Amino acid sequence: MPDTQRTVQATDADRLAGLAAFPAALLEVTFDQLRTFLMVHETGSALAAARALGREQSSVQKQLDTLNRSFQQMCGELLVMKQGRGEPFLFTPTGAVVAVRAGKLLAGWQSEVSDARRRIGQTLAVGTTEFTVSFLGRAWERVADEFQSREIDLKVLHVRTRDSFARLDAKEIDILCGGFAASRGTRGIDERYEFLEWHREGVCLLTNLPKRELPVPAVSASRLPATPLIIPTSGVIADFLRRWYGPDFQTGLTIAATIDDIYYGLALLRSRMSYGCMIVSEAIGKAATEGELPGGPGLRLVSLADDFDPVLELVTGAFARKGERDRFASSHPLNLLWDALRAEVAPPADDPSALARGEKHAARLD
Repeated sequence: MPDTQRTVQATDADRLAGLAAFPAALLEVTFDQLRTFLMVHETGSALAAARALGREQSSVQKQLDTLNRSFQQMCGELLVMKQGRGEPFLFTPTGAVVAVRAGKLLAGWQSEVSDARRRIGQTLAVGTTEFTVSFLGRAWERVADEFQSREIDLKVLHVRTRDSFARLDAKEIDILCGGFAASRGTRGIDERYEFLEWHREGVCLLTNLPKRELPVPAVSASRLPATPLIIPTSGVIADFLRRWYGPDFQTGLTIAATIDDIYYGLALLRSRMSYGCMIVSEAIGKAATEGELPGGPGLRLVSLADDFDPVLELVTGAFARKGERDRFASSHPLNLLWDALRAEVAPPADDPSALARGEKHAARLD
């Protein structure tokens, strides 16, 4: 027998022997026990872990005792020890290592299970901003019956523009309904994504400043920095400002307030707690002044001049990881919903009502 073949056979035998030689105590450890242990590690006590898990404290303590015995037998050290009454548990060095390993193990298994369910078409995760829900909802109407008859689990997750693409890249979601800033007339989409453009529009200023303080019909690029602004800390509007005024745009602007949510900005304007302007999409501005959003009386719209460089638009639509749809059959949930979204993006020419719905529900990015 050639030496190479003997080496391969010896390696196979060693691997099988290793699998057969796992300690019995280790093989008796369950995922449920590890999850309980992790919960105790995160919360600091059996009582808090029991509340989080919806169990009795005695059940949690019993699992800890079992794990302690098993790991003391295998490693010579307990995982966790009680301290004084009301004090958090003390985790030994072995316990700290096991907590890290257990977290990675459970997360890895969950990821693999999710990937398998996604691959065979049992589940689909869609992320949407608040202002693209209507777009997704109308596409969902086209496929809802088939999804329900096939018992496909559709998960709809709320995403913010600031982290939406990161969540798509991390495979937390399979389709993203959201938007980004693009130069006027350009596609401007990252080559990593497949994209269905639904809507694009400009931005304007929504303000509670009286006309005597802001008398111009349009604010120029040179005047905007001196105008009191209510700006988001991140997201697509922050991207507009970054591309106009550079990465340190905050230092050159007159910032009246910073916000994390457009509704908070509307509340500041409405309450007069802050006087200034908020950069919003044209659709949001119109909705706020006409009462469709909580804007209130006294708010008005002021245009931005055409001297901003580059001239940017809010572009909204559906995104998927490039090449992923090609790996699945046309009947896969990812392709079914994508085709439904495509139908909403480009309704038939003989269906004017569909086109009207698309215009009425123009995207309003957060």
